[in-house]
Amino acid sequence: MAEPVRDLLAVPQDFTTGRIDIASGVARLSATLWATRWRDPDADPDTAVIIVHPTSNFMGHYALKLLAERGVAAIGMATRYVGNDSTLITENCLLDIGAVVRHTREVLGYRRVLLVGNSGGGSLTALYQSQAEHPTITSTPAGDPPDLTVNRLPQLDAITLAMAHPGRARVYTDSLDPSIRNENDPFDRDPELDMFRKENGPPYSPDFLTRYRAAQEDRNRRITAWVRVQLARLAEDPNGPDDIPFVVHGTAADPRFLDLTLDPSDRVSNTILGDPWKTNFLPARLGHYSSLRSWLSQWSIDDSHSDAVKHLPRVSVPVQVIFGTADNAVFPSHAEAMYAAITSERKELITLKGADHYFRTTPDLRDEMCDHIARWALSA
Repeated sequence: MAEPVRDLLAVPQDFTTGRIDIASGVARLSATLWATRWRDPDADPDTAVIIVHPTSNFMGHYALKLLAERGVAAIGMATRYVGNDSTLITENCLLDIGAVVRHTREVLGYRRVLLVGNSGGGSLTALYQSQAEHPTITSTPAGDPPDLTVNRLPQLDAITLAMAHPGRARVYTDSLDPSIRNENDPFDRDPELDMFRKENGPPYSPDFLTRYRAAQEDRNRRITAWVRVQLARLAEDPNGPDDIPFVVHGTAADPRFLDLTLDPSDRVSNTILGDPWKTNFLPARLGHYSSLRSWLSQWSIDDSHSDAVKHLPRVSVPVQVIFGTADNAVFPSHAEAMYAAITSERKELITLKGADHYFRTTPDLRDEMCDHIARWALSA
């Protein structure tokens, strides 16, 4: 095979929703999504793999060149919300994926298209194909466009959930610090619900975990209730703003980060960003900033549509799930729950023994993952 070559793809997309949810005026006016394609000129001209995440810039994804070397065209895309989840609307991400899938088939001419949802892209991928096959979403949780029963999404030939979790709202809630009593002061803490207090663990008792998980969901729902009150208040003034931002403190407080007896695996006691206590307050951590509408679409445990376990039973195409046993962002129960939810005739669960979330120390396992993805794509 020849050395893979890289192309820059400009994919037309309509951002005119009537609401400004990306800051760049240039991006809005250009009405363009950007993607990178790696391809071997001598390889199968019919098969393309698209890798997606809600906010990560996958134009430089580590798997692109590796997949191209394995005989498939590999496209790493960025949604309109690249690098910023503060105003992200999940349903708009589906439109962005649909634009790239349509471009891949109709403009680039690929007959088989596989979507790979990596990390936070896993639930997005499951939701996408669910809505492509059986559209049910007529609005965002805040009642805004798009209507996916009208904006029909082009279907895929297969999907892969790689090092992926079941959904942002679920893992976010599992990491939401329930000991925070004052939303404006992260250090006003309930000692009885503080996983970082040595008296509570690790290891954590079953009683503590039961109270802890319930309190996490309670906090998520309290924020959601506050969000809905604020939206109702804004709606009273038709000439005023229809959305506002707010801060959520404490978003890296999953007991599994410290207690390795919970959801046991080969992982180390840590988060992918480092020490859990520091990461809990780190501005770059998921979901510290949100608009009201984005909260409902992305982080609300009761409102977000992005739930792979819920939507995988609605998917009929082949589904592949890949996870690493040393991943400290995605746990074994995540992969097992998603795999159990699949009802399509072809499904596959791949376990990469010793792989962490980014394959930092295991490039051989990164290569193995790409072997599995290329094989799955070529057999779709």
